[in-house]
Amino acid sequence: VQLQASGGGPVQAGDSLRLSCAASGGSFRSYSMGWFRQPPGKEREFVARISSGHSSTSYADSVKGRFAISRDNARQMVYLQMDNLKPEDSGVYYCVGQSSSVRFQHRDGWGYWGPGTQVTVSS
Repeated sequence: VQLQASGGGPVQAGDSLRLSCAASGGSFRSYSMGWFRQPPGKEREFVARISSGHSSTSYADSVKGRFAISRDNARQMVYLQMDNLKPEDSGVYYCVGQSSSVRFQHRDGWGYWGPGTQVTVSS
C-alpha cells in the first residue's frame, strides 16, 4: 500500500491542524493505521493508532486529549486532528499502516510508511 500524508504547515501554539493520509493499493480496510512523528534532533516516536475496524484507538501520553485519529475506509483515508498544539508537537509526521498488535508503539511494528509532512508550531 502507498501512503501520502498532507496537511502540515506552520501554526501558532494553541492552534489546530488536521493531517490527512491517502492510501492506495493493498487491503486498506484490513490494516490498522497510525501516525508517527520525528521532532527535530530526536528519534521517531509513536503518536496514534486506529484499528482496522475503527473499534480501537491508542495514543501517546503526550497527545492524549488533544489529538484524535480517525479513518474513512470508503475513501481510504486516515486523519489526525490535532488541537491545542504545542511547540513540542513540531516535527515531521508520518502516516503508517499495518501494525503488529503488540509492537505498534515501535517503528519496527509497522509495515508501511509514507513520506512525512512537516508540522511547525511556534510559541
